[in-house]
Amino acid sequence: MKRVFKIQEIIRILESLGWYKARQNGTSHRQYQHPTIRKTVTIDGKLSDNVTINNLKSMERQSGIKFRDYAE
Repeated sequence: MKRVFKIQEIIRILESLGWYKARQNGTSHRQYQHPTIRKTVTIDGKLSDNVTINNLKSMERQSGIKFRDYAE
């Protein structure tokens, strides 16, 4: 069975690895950056929303992080 992530969980993982919120467009699109890695990760949706598999793969590509490795 595949793990379903919430937006809030993805943000918690990113922040624990040193990423910070650089800017936010409206209420849904948040952009996170890392102080030493020159990449930006865009996270869209409310904190309580489930992350679709396509969005999860996109965030993994943007950040270089496999979020499935951090599943509790």
